[in-house]
Amino acid sequence: MGLYKDAGWWDSSFEEHPESLQSIVKDSALFVGAFAGQRLVGMGRALSDLASDAYIQDVAVLKTFRGKGIGEKIVQTLVKRLKEKGVDWIGLVAEPGTSSFYTKLGFETLKDHVPLKYKD
Repeated sequence: MGLYKDAGWWDSSFEEHPESLQSIVKDSALFVGAFAGQRLVGMGRALSDLASDAYIQDVAVLKTFRGKGIGEKIVQTLVKRLKEKGVDWIGLVAEPGTSSFYTKLGFETLKDHVPLKYKD
């Protein structure tokens, strides 16, 4: 919960249905957590069929722990584990202002592609 709140991703429905946060972890193809002692200070996950394609999602590090390489290690671990499983296409949608973080980790802008979201 703390990571989602700190990142500004908190949705009040999580309080009404806390099981949805559990399913985010359980139903992801891969989940990586970073800990300081017993405290979860960073996380990232991958959505994938674990055969060909994957999307990295929800990379977050508590603000007080940023700048220490934790986010880089989370992304590198996800990429490594996906590649070990044979996934050969790994993508993500970067939040505004975070592209340079991902490009230094080997990601590149997809030319002529536009991310889209279903509108209710």
